[in-house]
Amino acid sequence: MAQSIAPPSSAAPASGAAVPALPLKTILPWAFFFGLLMLVLLYFVGAEQGATSLFSGTDVHEWVHDGRHLLGFPCH
Repeated sequence: MAQSIAPPSSAAPASGAAVPALPLKTILPWAFFFGLLMLVLLYFVGAEQGATSLFSGTDVHEWVHDGRHLLGFPCH
C-alpha cells in the first residue's frame, strides 16, 4: 500500500516573506578570498610566461594556453 507524504507546513515560504540580511562581517572575508583567488587565476592565464614570469620553462603556459585564447589574451 502506497503512503502519501505531505510536506511540512514550513517547507513552502509564505509570499512576501523577508529574506534575512547577511552582515558585512560575514561576507567580507569570503569576498576578499574569492577576489584574491580570481586575481591569481587571472595572473596565471594572462601574464605567466611573459615579462613577469615567476616560473621557468613552458609548463604553466601549456596548461593555460587554451584559456588564454578563450579569454582573448595574446600568447604567440
